Amino acid sequence: MTDAPVTAAEKYARLLAEAQQVRGTSLGRDAWRRLKRNRAAMIALGYLFLIGIGALFTPLWPLQAPRMVRSDRAFAAPQFQPAFTQTTTWIDDSGAIDDDAVSAAFGIRAADDPKSGWFDAFNRQLLRLRGAIFGRWEAASWCGCDMLGRDLLARLFWGARISLVVGLVAGLVSLVIGVSYGATSGYLGGTVDSLMMRFVDVLYSIPFIFVVILLITVLDDPEVKAGLSSWGIENRITIFFFVVGAIYWLTMARVVRGQVLSLKQEQFVEAARTIGCNRRRIIFLHLVPNLLSIIIVYLTLTIPRVMLFEAFLSFLGLGVEAPDVSWGVLANEGTQSITAVHIDWWLVVYPGLALGSTLFALNFLGDGLRDALDPRLKNR
Repeated sequence: MTDAPVTAAEKYARLLAEAQQVRGTSLGRDAWRRLKRNRAAMIALGYLFLIGIGALFTPLWPLQAPRMVRSDRAFAAPQFQPAFTQTTTWIDDSGAIDDDAVSAAFGIRAADDPKSGWFDAFNRQLLRLRGAIFGRWEAASWCGCDMLGRDLLARLFWGARISLVVGLVAGLVSLVIGVSYGATSGYLGGTVDSLMMRFVDVLYSIPFIFVVILLITVLDDPEVKAGLSSWGIENRITIFFFVVGAIYWLTMARVVRGQVLSLKQEQFVEAARTIGCNRRRIIFLHLVPNLLSIIIVYLTLTIPRVMLFEAFLSFLGLGVEAPDVSWGVLANEGTQSITAVHIDWWLVVYPGLALGSTLFALNFLGDGLRDALDPRLKNR
């Protein structure tokens, strides 16, 4: 007895049932799935997340005041026992904070200061929350003290804020300038592309360190400082963020230009021209989104370079100004305290570990993102 012939409707119903069992995935989900397989990249991502949260909410943690000078504890060695003491002087027993003491101990402007901004208000709220949670308790000097008796652990946390912000802001500045410049140059092509790239070559020939020294010298001029103060810029670190980013956009521009040259003749670009899209729309809505994987990977590799450059300048005394602190400033202070008489190793080891581990994590994450976002490595 032969089977009944399969009708077209039954065949289509069977194909539909098979198709419904197949679940598709987006490029983002597929990249995230492959990134999770990379253990080193995931550990680096978790470490960077913890560092970022710890730096953002630094005033909330029960740490000593980073600017509190205690001469009797100068060059005090690390205390490895988990000790807490009730020695906080900027808060009373009821949990209320003293604005004047906070300004001196943390560098946070008082609420009635006309120059106080939203970030100062955010820090004051965190300090009030800390007082409500921990009271006057604060951690001992687990990482030792510097030459003025200031707690090194607290200065590491507060220094992480500037070091990470320098990397992020300068990286984003280089991202905006480099992507816009490189994509425009690659899409326009011809004489315009040649002129734009020759300008990049000229900038490449100028040593970056000389440019930074020149800018810092100009910013230290009293008249320039007065002009910046009228714009609400009190120290050079604010401009330093953007100056470093404006230096590191050259390689980003070259990478993006090369990718745009290979994509601008693709069919989706021709289709965009056919429906009447202008050049700006094609560049920023059709070409740049197809380069996000390369841009993200290069950004994760640019941030550690910027952080290392900031640490180098701070090490030379050309970066962050006192009383602000960064990991580079702490490393510089540590090396200055090393003499033939005594070697206070903790003043160099801990800032070096903080900076080195963060740079390692950023590089591991960049390598992991490159492998996850590269479609040629999908089945490896």
